[in-house]
Amino acid sequence: MTTAHDAVVLAGGAARRLGGVDKPGVRVGGRSLLDRVLAACAGARGTVVVGDPRPTVRPVRWTREEPIGTGPVAALDAGAAALRSPAPETDTAPGVLLALSADLPFLGEPTVLRLLAALDAAPEAEAALLTDADGRDQPLVAAYRTGPLRRRLDELLQAHQGLDHLPLRFLVEGLRVVRVPAGPDEPLASFDCDTWEDIATARARIRDHGAVLDEWITAAKTELGIDLDVDTGVLLDLARDAAHGVARPAAPLTTFLVGYAAAKAAEGGTAPAEAVAEASRKAAALAQRWAAEQSEQAEQSEQAEQAEQGETG
Repeated sequence: MTTAHDAVVLAGGAARRLGGVDKPGVRVGGRSLLDRVLAACAGARGTVVVGDPRPTVRPVRWTREEPIGTGPVAALDAGAAALRSPAPETDTAPGVLLALSADLPFLGEPTVLRLLAALDAAPEAEAALLTDADGRDQPLVAAYRTGPLRRRLDELLQAHQGLDHLPLRFLVEGLRVVRVPAGPDEPLASFDCDTWEDIATARARIRDHGAVLDEWITAAKTELGIDLDVDTGVLLDLARDAAHGVARPAAPLTTFLVGYAAAKAAEGGTAPAEAVAEASRKAAALAQRWAAEQSEQAEQSEQAEQAEQGETG
């Protein structure tokens, strides 16, 4: 079972190297950077975004560090405070908090689950931090136990008479940490977008042949409000059969009709994924029968022609 957890997403930086644009709202693959991160931590019980409110792919709570613009440690403190219950946390209080920055275009749920699993597997650890390909800690791609996190933030507050503009390494130095290397499924999970060159790199990568379909389907499902896992291969095979066996325009029309039929079946109680699979099977069989008729007709025509040539010969 996945460890129960909350999430704080930091989305209030000044983005100076991007000319001061609203960086969390910059789109990569048709989705804002913030929405991409929110999708990665969708399993959180509660999510607080530290930044200016804006439309998002799922409901979140909003807060800001005070004063605004005083850095990531102050922002993390504000987000954690917004999630806390009225009673103060203690070192023995249960709970895990994900801390994520809002500019991670390649962060996905697999990395989040690996961080949670690493923390769960190390009872003595107070935080699980992702490390990048060069072994650098990523304090904003991390899972923290809420009690020790609160303790460390309080220690920094007392030691520095505030949290303004403190480096994140100060936070990490006071915690027992387990480090989690980036996994082969998401090697770029910690890639962040600080410049327009970074944005261009991210946009190019998601259009790579091996990733573009998954990226497009995820973006389309998000835009349409669909939460459904579909066998992409089945639908692509159906589109191919319709295009080759009937006519090219039949491919998009057939897949639309399959979606409509699946929606009607789901209204009657059939599981959505099962409804899509069954509708796809029926349509694929029809396309194959259609193609078989053409082949049969062509074969019969050829036989008739050969017979006619034999008679005249």
